[in-house]
Amino acid sequence: MAFSAIVLYLSAALLIARKLLTGQSIGKKDKNLALLLGFAGLILHAVILHQLLIAEHGINLSFPNAASLVGWLIAALLLIGSIRQPMESLAIVFFPVTAFCLGLGHFIQEQHIIAPHLPTGLQLHILFSIISYSLLSIAALQAILLAIADARLKKRHPVPIMRVLPPLQTMETLMFRFIWLGFFLLTIALITGFPYIDDIFGQHLIHKTVLSVIAWFVFAILLWGRQRFGWRGRTAIRFTLAGMITLLLAYFGSKAVLELILHRT
Repeated sequence: MAFSAIVLYLSAALLIARKLLTGQSIGKKDKNLALLLGFAGLILHAVILHQLLIAEHGINLSFPNAASLVGWLIAALLLIGSIRQPMESLAIVFFPVTAFCLGLGHFIQEQHIIAPHLPTGLQLHILFSIISYSLLSIAALQAILLAIADARLKKRHPVPIMRVLPPLQTMETLMFRFIWLGFFLLTIALITGFPYIDDIFGQHLIHKTVLSVIAWFVFAILLWGRQRFGWRGRTAIRFTLAGMITLLLAYFGSKAVLELILHRT
């Protein structure tokens, strides 16, 4: 089943990438077929996630499973957004990433069991953290594409991928929408998580907490600069990537070190 989902994701990405190679625009028929393949992969991915996450004594939110869950959310947000917005071309980047995350969760078996009877606040913290990471990941990948396009356009050497991507202004607008929503949910995640920190060192939360707060400030400064000074272009790209890298180190970096290297939960 995992193999079928990966094939569906990659097929949707290749369908759109084919337009990149031929220099054609993405027609309605191609878009609908790509979305159909993507949603089919999403459904299979959801079934796999249910099998991986639901354990006998709770929820197995190990590093590979968390990566697979974030990948699923990214794909879901992209597919839903593509119904109304010209976002389907971003599948060229996002669907291979999602397929990789799916493979990671399926083939690397790790255990990090979370008790099913957690306090409501802690459950909200986990939920909002994962969703905010997903939203900000989409914004970060858009920032990477904007950086590539900006660099090539300044040298008057446009890359072929720009033929199938939305206009730069549209991509930047979408990027900031994802940042605003991701920042809002990240704020809630931090607020709901702080009350459950009893021993920041003993719980192995020092790096995660400090880096998450730093990432929050980076995005806060970016959004303030956007509103106050109209920051865009390279400034927006740099802040977005800096905030996302810090956030990835906060969660996946510390989680990978604790589980895969130190074998702690």
